[in-house]
Amino acid sequence: MNSDTVTAISATAIALGSLWVSISQTRATRVHNRQSVRPLLEMRRIKGYEDHNAGLQVINAGLGPALVTNTVVRLDGEDIGPWNRPTQHRVKASLPVWPLTYSLRPGAALLAGQSVFLIHLEQFSEDEHGWFWDLIAQRLVIEIHYESLYGGENFKAIPPPP
Repeated sequence: MNSDTVTAISATAIALGSLWVSISQTRATRVHNRQSVRPLLEMRRIKGYEDHNAGLQVINAGLGPALVTNTVVRLDGEDIGPWNRPTQHRVKASLPVWPLTYSLRPGAALLAGQSVFLIHLEQFSEDEHGWFWDLIAQRLVIEIHYESLYGGENFKAIPPPP
């Protein structure tokens, strides 16, 4: 082998190595960008002491907006539909006091840091409204399917176990 052949082989190896590094960096950047706007919806039951609110709250604790793709509501173990106005009326129909509700339709966005009550009572009292706490802790499950701006992840948020 003469020196020109060795130089050509070395240059080709260096070029292929550079191409591999560029492809690896591009993939890592894409993964990083997806993670940097990943939403994280957390649900929790709130029984306030100072403000006297009680309810089921959803919080976007992630870094990017959560785009709702679907919701599933179960009451006493039975699927009753998405979390929209007709389903909310069905949940509230037999209650002595109608709690306030917030709808999550497909396409709705929960911004990073945003928190909303899906269903709540103002001026909650253990003695008067024990039925409400039983509803949100034992009987009602609202499941939220969502994704990031990139789409296709199919994340899911459900209330914590009682």
